[in-house]
Amino acid sequence: MNYPETLDYLYNQLPMFTRVGASAFKKDLTNTLALCKLLGNPQHQFKSVHIGGTNGKGSTSHMLAAILQIAGYKTGLYTSPHLKDFRERICINGKMISEQEVVAFVAQHQVNFENIQPSFFEMTVALAFDAFARHKVDIAIIEVGLGGRLDSTNVITPLLSVITNIGWDHMNLLGNTLPEIAGEKAGIIKPQIPIIVGEYQPEVAGVFTKTAQEQQSPLTFASEQWQVEVISSQLSEDKEMEIEEEKQQSLLQSYSSSKLLNIKVHGNHAPATQNPQPEAQQLQLDLTGTYQLKNVKTVLSVVDELRQQGFSITNEHVCVALEQVKTLTGLNGRWQILSQKPLTICDTGHNPDGIQEVLKNIQAVPYQHLHWVLGMVNDKDASKVLSMLPQQATYYFCKPDIPRGLEAETLQHQASQFNLQGSSYPSVKSALQAAQQQAGSADLVFAGGSTFVVAEIV
Repeated sequence: MNYPETLDYLYNQLPMFTRVGASAFKKDLTNTLALCKLLGNPQHQFKSVHIGGTNGKGSTSHMLAAILQIAGYKTGLYTSPHLKDFRERICINGKMISEQEVVAFVAQHQVNFENIQPSFFEMTVALAFDAFARHKVDIAIIEVGLGGRLDSTNVITPLLSVITNIGWDHMNLLGNTLPEIAGEKAGIIKPQIPIIVGEYQPEVAGVFTKTAQEQQSPLTFASEQWQVEVISSQLSEDKEMEIEEEKQQSLLQSYSSSKLLNIKVHGNHAPATQNPQPEAQQLQLDLTGTYQLKNVKTVLSVVDELRQQGFSITNEHVCVALEQVKTLTGLNGRWQILSQKPLTICDTGHNPDGIQEVLKNIQAVPYQHLHWVLGMVNDKDASKVLSMLPQQATYYFCKPDIPRGLEAETLQHQASQFNLQGSSYPSVKSALQAAQQQAGSADLVFAGGSTFVVAEIV
């Protein structure tokens, strides 16, 4: 098979969670372990950092990969889902693996796939581990796909485990309470392997403390280690809805032309002795969403732990990398400006906590009217998210082009119960085009609600 035929085989012959949902979720690691054994257990042939959590694990993974690349380490990065190209999931030093590697892997092992019957995700994880071992990476950043305990990535023995935070998502698979969800995420904590939890959340902290004690794993809450002060962001002036349109346009231009988030970081702890932190360290982030203020604390705690384990990572490495994460790793879809006039922004936040962060960022933009291109998947309860969305916006309902996509008309009907008004459109792109055509020069167009909406427009 050539590359397009190989992808078609992967997408259509094996279950793919992002397309079909829960029916593709395997409730044990049997298939992954069988695949890894077949490949000579590549997951044990490279060092790794394992990153889980509800929100922020993708950004955290990319920031860490960028830092390690700048520090001179050959760095593998496994993330999911992809936005445009399947190979985004498996990168080495910011470069996707080749199409030929994907073709050769499937051709070599297709008979075994038929015997083992792995899911799409199980096969992809095996491909990533095989690639990282063959390319002899110094370290790989491995992002959990879903949950943690039963996720296919959970066959590695990492240098440290990371859990960014806990929020409401995939309740049909992970549990109906935050402690239940936390229990599944805590499944990546390994015996005597350090665990860093990004956010201290009182309702779930005990879950991590208990699991870490049982596993004899040193536990750190990154949010307790660092304070972050915003020096300047994309917009330094207050948002004024009543000001004249000419001033509004000027503010929008100022907002969209600034590309870095300037912060000052203070440590609340004794850092690694080989690279003592200054009293306050100034950083510039090219990932400008306000939620990155949480993620950067997690990243700095991971850097400290890696230093203690012998990695040579200087403060300059950190500064240089965080200014160019998108360039170094190819990360897209995180509070990303797509175009101007009208200012058009997208973000992959899709669960209640993610949408809450999106709304904070929207509130910082000096627009006159908000136009929201909204799409969702059909196997999640949309009511929590819909209840959070601003009623004064105009909505452009659409269906992501995947089997799991929620029909635009159905979404429009559900949204109307929360007084969200707008029209439905036959595709994401047609909805975006309509929003941009109807928006005034001082308006804001935002596209989101699902990762798969963003995937069709970045």
